[in-house]
Amino acid sequence: MSTGRRLLGYAFLYKKIIIGALAMLTVAVAADLAGPFVAKKIIDDYIIAGGKNPDMAAILKLLALYFGLVVLASFFQYGQGYMLKKSANRVIQQLREDVFRQIQRLPIQYFDNLPAGKVVARITNDTEAIRELYVTVLSTFFTSAIYITGIYIALFILSPKLAVGCLLLLPILYSWMILYRRYASKYNHFIRSRVSDINAMMNESIQGMSIIQAFAREKETKKEFERLNKEHFSYQNKLLSLNSLTSHNLVGVLRNLVFVAFIWYFGGEAIEASSAISIGMLYAFVDYINRLFNPVQGIVNQFANLEQALVAGGRVFKLMDEEGIDVSQEEMPRYQGNVSFKGVSFGYKEDECILKDITFEAKKGETVALVGHTGSGKSSIMNLLFRFYDCQEGCILIDGQNIKEIPRQTLRKHMGIVLQDPYLFTGTIASNVTLGDPAISREKMEHALKSVGGDLVLKNLEKGFDEPVIEKGSTLSSGQRQLISFARALAFDPAILILDEATSSIDTETETVIQEAMEVLKKGRTTFIIAHRLSTIRTADQIIVLDRGQIAEKGSHDELMEQKGKYFQMYQLQQGAMAG
Repeated sequence: MSTGRRLLGYAFLYKKIIIGALAMLTVAVAADLAGPFVAKKIIDDYIIAGGKNPDMAAILKLLALYFGLVVLASFFQYGQGYMLKKSANRVIQQLREDVFRQIQRLPIQYFDNLPAGKVVARITNDTEAIRELYVTVLSTFFTSAIYITGIYIALFILSPKLAVGCLLLLPILYSWMILYRRYASKYNHFIRSRVSDINAMMNESIQGMSIIQAFAREKETKKEFERLNKEHFSYQNKLLSLNSLTSHNLVGVLRNLVFVAFIWYFGGEAIEASSAISIGMLYAFVDYINRLFNPVQGIVNQFANLEQALVAGGRVFKLMDEEGIDVSQEEMPRYQGNVSFKGVSFGYKEDECILKDITFEAKKGETVALVGHTGSGKSSIMNLLFRFYDCQEGCILIDGQNIKEIPRQTLRKHMGIVLQDPYLFTGTIASNVTLGDPAISREKMEHALKSVGGDLVLKNLEKGFDEPVIEKGSTLSSGQRQLISFARALAFDPAILILDEATSSIDTETETVIQEAMEVLKKGRTTFIIAHRLSTIRTADQIIVLDRGQIAEKGSHDELMEQKGKYFQMYQLQQGAMAG
């Protein structure tokens, strides 16, 4: 289905409001276009025919009728404008909700190659361009179409010959629009793409401003931004030149052509005394022809906004057409937490293999540690367990059930994760623990924070657990953020818990509190720990050593130390580094 049809489909969601608006618009146009007929009657029947003694009473009645028509047209014009804009705002509200819902359906790998700024541009900039389609473009097109139809009806009543000549305007207008779209589409695609690039770069620069300033990369970043901005400016100018050529200039040419034909026609009529026209008729024709070019001008001036909206709509619908996964509302009982990896192989791309034939078991309540050098596949195992990605070979079982048979949201309902750099949302400490889940009461939230030692670390904050949290919790220390993340995991009471480098960025003073919090968290649940500090996983029931995507060794700390293999070497190196 074309972009235009899909955009119209959204408009039809609120067709009752739009039909009501068009009905009001029709009344407004009829009242407005009746004016020249009233003026013609005043001029021909009372001013010219009446001579020196015109019937003032009749003229005043007609003037009152003319004024009443103007008031009536204004009232209905306001009503139709309000209703069309209301429907437009409703449409954009619905479209943005659909786009955001689609983003939540998209798999994680979709965002691997698409910067956050570009996604944001689709939701904000592109939908705002589409908003112009409904608020201004369609409103103008509907209004202009009804006005042009009404004017042609009036012209046919006055003079069928002249009305037929004026019909030539319509194919000229359509041909001009086709020619305009051929060039404008290319320019608008480039402009929208550059807006996305600029958004993406701005987002990345703000996120990494500390690195940019620390390494004195301000000049280079500024140059890159200026390059994108210059390209955007260049194509904006090209589009501006095209719009200037096809708006006022086009209408001016058409207006002059019509008036030349008009003068020629009425000049010829005036030569023959038998076919002389009245002054009232002449006035009505001039008035209608002038009125005809106002909606024509309106349509031509909206070509640019129409093309921008179609291009933006194409980008939005491309996102919405991406294959997603419906958010499941299915519920399942809290599982026990027995996890099995059987011959699992996986790669983020088709031609690469990150994990190769991974096989191990984690029983209910066990703590399994994953260790290995960077890139060995530790985080990939957790990504598969959470079904952020699916393995290409083998299978992963939870309590004997293949996780591919469990809807993703249902699977994650009984899982929790604590990241190395925990993500906090704008709100309060309390809202970051509960994440707005009504099932987690205030008491449960406070109990979770106190259980992980949060009350000791957060007690100095002015508002305690209701302390405001700005984006990413940048005003809190890494230890405070980590404890909030621990409390969040505890409050949701998962059957399976993943601790991803949870202590690697914590200061020594806070580490003791964090270690105690980890012990609280691990009770009664299967826990996976990804750790670089091997000293923190000595008590793990099972340690899996990964090397280049394969399991090199597995066993308890004591067993692996006895083997004197890779784990032994890694442990000795870390102990030596700490001693040094």
